[in-house]
Amino acid sequence: MTASRVLVLNSGSSSVKYQLLDMADRSRLAVGLVERIGEETSRLVHERLADTGAAGAAGAVGGKRERLGPIADHEAALKAVAAELAADGMGLDSPELAAVGHRVVHGGTRFTRPTVIDDEVLAEIRNLIPLAPLHNPANVTGIEVARSLRGDIPQVAVFDTAFHSTMPEYAARYAIDAATADKYSVRRYGFHGTSHAYVSRATAGLLGKTPGEVNVIVLHLGNGASASAVRGGVCVDTSMGLTPLEGLVMGTRSGDLDPAVIFHLARVGGLSVDEIDSLLNKKSGLLGMCGDNDMREVLRRAGEGDEAASLAFATYIHRLKKYIGAYTAVLGRVDAVAFTAGVGENAHQVREAALDGLAELGIVLDPEANAVRSPEPRLVSAEHSRVAVAVVPTDEELEIAAQAYELVTG
Repeated sequence: MTASRVLVLNSGSSSVKYQLLDMADRSRLAVGLVERIGEETSRLVHERLADTGAAGAAGAVGGKRERLGPIADHEAALKAVAAELAADGMGLDSPELAAVGHRVVHGGTRFTRPTVIDDEVLAEIRNLIPLAPLHNPANVTGIEVARSLRGDIPQVAVFDTAFHSTMPEYAARYAIDAATADKYSVRRYGFHGTSHAYVSRATAGLLGKTPGEVNVIVLHLGNGASASAVRGGVCVDTSMGLTPLEGLVMGTRSGDLDPAVIFHLARVGGLSVDEIDSLLNKKSGLLGMCGDNDMREVLRRAGEGDEAASLAFATYIHRLKKYIGAYTAVLGRVDAVAFTAGVGENAHQVREAALDGLAELGIVLDPEANAVRSPEPRLVSAEHSRVAVAVVPTDEELEIAAQAYELVTG
């Protein structure tokens, strides 16, 4: 029996998302979430998506099981996940499990491709914690626990930053003292890389071409949002930088701003570094401007004439248009603009507003096609549009599984 299954783990500070996939046919066997780890109100939701034919396997295909009650830590969480999978005949002891793929947010400049995790690699991921203090510690914990549970199979790290490591130095560098930048690893890394990789390739497929034949602007618009310029399947620029704060207006993050705003808030406002960090990451963006970070609520309020929501939406769209224009200039020729993630996939008003007035750049929407909501990848551009407009549901778990499986099977 050829091992073809990959368990994908995304370990957050108080949660674990997981999917079990069979890469023989790229199908999902099970998905789940453990949340509020460390609290009395912990919750595990598990869904079996395929019948594996295992004798005695519990649960119906498509049926969800929910477990409520305290889950003390990530070790307990992953053991609970293993128990749920085992109940479906898909436990971690299965000989069909080829690898465990871990989402790791920051790979720095060292990790530019999926990597089999050993002690040295794990130590290096720990060393990168100062660059991603909110994410890498949880990623490390998930890796440690998974290795303790199934250390005999490859554990593979897939890095959010890896896809953007192809940026040329002039795009990755900040124009500050070079020695200082090198000493403190200050440069642009970019994030959401697995999503940008998947969507750029899927967009090429929609056009009936290979990734190497097309130039794509990818707009990953969720609560966190980022843009990338992808030339022939290779990222040449992206909007996020040293951290996920730079770039587009987001749900709670400011995106681009004059760095002197920080000095001003410290000197004049008396805010501490931690207070400014919290302000820009957690209390800015749409939330800071109008009190809502859910685009659905912003659109509803703006539609009812709410001035704060209307201004927040206009600012969001203005920043998005600036990046589309900038990346059109960077790429020279654009074959497609692709929208993805929660807002990009579902908010037709955002797509319409962001591309309004861009006919001179060759970008023209089909209003009727754009208004249709669908879970399928699709083109929503007008027939005469020189640049295709695509809506592509992202699939970061499949991307992680594919990269991990390809690595371990050669």
